[in-house]
Amino acid sequence: MCIDCVMNIGEASRASGVSAKMIRYYESIGLIPAPARSNSGYRHYQPNDIHTLRFVRRARDLGFSIDSIVQLLDLWRDRGRASADVKRVALDQVATLKTKIGDLQKMVSTLEHLADHCRGDDRPDCPIMDDLSARTDASLAPAGQTAHRAGAGAARAARGAARNAGARAGIGMPP
Repeated sequence: MCIDCVMNIGEASRASGVSAKMIRYYESIGLIPAPARSNSGYRHYQPNDIHTLRFVRRARDLGFSIDSIVQLLDLWRDRGRASADVKRVALDQVATLKTKIGDLQKMVSTLEHLADHCRGDDRPDCPIMDDLSARTDASLAPAGQTAHRAGAGAARAARGAARNAGARAGIGMPP
């Protein structure tokens, strides 16, 4: 990258790996400063702007939030920063990622449990659909621990009775 090069937004996008739409968004929220503009209003990006965009792109690739990236950019620009401050932001992100991984593992466990208990045949009864349609606040409970699943047989029986009563009254119900 040449030191005196000036790039338009498309060139800056290609050079940084950040889409033009995201560059405009980052400018609009103040994450990156608005670049100089030509007399006709086109953005002109300098090499230091591209460096900042690459920094932001890498931070986003590591899952940092916009607020954390603001902190990191402030620290990056502060040559007198304490590395302990940077480490704190990084370790906060590690904790956030570990929480997300735990949540994803719970979802995998729940879906595996539900799939293991689904017959997968041509019958309409399906614990997966029962779980998805449950009207409880147990969507994040570990597999097998919701009141709905504990009473799934009773719930199916109640739906069957309601469906039969609805059929007698001429009212259809979803399976």
